[in-house]
Amino acid sequence: MKKIASLFLTVIATVSSISAQTKIGIIGLDTSHSIAFTKLLNDKNSEDRFVREFEVVAAYPYGTRNIESATSRIPKYVDEIQQYGVVVTDSVAELLEQVDCVFLETNDGNLHLEQAVEVFKSGRKIYIDKPLGATLGQAIAIYEVAERYGSTFFSSSAVRFTPQNVKLRNGDYGAIIGADVYSPHSIEPTHPDFGYYGIHGVEELFTVMGTGCKSVSRTHNEAGDVVVGLWEGDRIGSFRAIVKGPYLFGGTAFTASKAYPTGGYSGYKVLLDQILRFFETGESPVSKEETLELFTFMKAANMSLDAGGAPVSMAKARKAGEKDAKKLLKKL
Repeated sequence: MKKIASLFLTVIATVSSISAQTKIGIIGLDTSHSIAFTKLLNDKNSEDRFVREFEVVAAYPYGTRNIESATSRIPKYVDEIQQYGVVVTDSVAELLEQVDCVFLETNDGNLHLEQAVEVFKSGRKIYIDKPLGATLGQAIAIYEVAERYGSTFFSSSAVRFTPQNVKLRNGDYGAIIGADVYSPHSIEPTHPDFGYYGIHGVEELFTVMGTGCKSVSRTHNEAGDVVVGLWEGDRIGSFRAIVKGPYLFGGTAFTASKAYPTGGYSGYKVLLDQILRFFETGESPVSKEETLELFTFMKAANMSLDAGGAPVSMAKARKAGEKDAKKLLKKL
């Protein structure tokens, strides 16, 4: 009888543990991020506490229909994700019925506003993968709508949470007086420059430098771009967007006495851990102010290009983005 009772309690505990798992849904199977996150979370052999507490259970494939390099991945990723026990749904609405939280992974930032609104209405917590929106106006509009529905979310590149970048951000090496970073930059006609892929490098720059950028200027040729920002306190931060050249992430941060390498890319787990902590606590690890400032930086860089490389104030770029956001919000 004791053995039976013990077995019964073990079964009850197991069932309770399974039912207590937070169920996650993925919107967008047009990016490798969707598969990478699922592999980490649905790994039955992992002893990570997050694997015990969270599971990807459903996914809606679409996803962009306008970026060929992304749409071509969808059939393969649909087959692959089903191997991890994930149900593929026919709509976002069907997905939301089955989950507690959402990874919005759609590769095309132009779709994020529309898809995020549906999640906000449902009350589910949501992580929105980079880019938050294709434009500054879209990013501002997403925050506005989230606030209307009392929703919480955050958006970030994985490079923000590379251990070395976290140390630099936290002041482990001293106050940062300047930084030069670089990342690949893929030109995508559906997105303004840097908004599609170069955003990784821009995010690394803001991770190290923080907020307070006042003006931006940009130098451009076919090999890539160099964007220089002037921060408060006469600090200078630059971003090199590599179009032709090595596929590299990294850079250098400067203190008053030494120079230190930035962290570059170190995998998806550092980002996934932050997302899951956010789902637990509701506290975003990245502020609205900083997220919108890095989008303003990209907007100002594009305005500088149009102006022949002349400096453009962040205030001017932000005002243009807010004007675009108002137009988008009127359509909702």
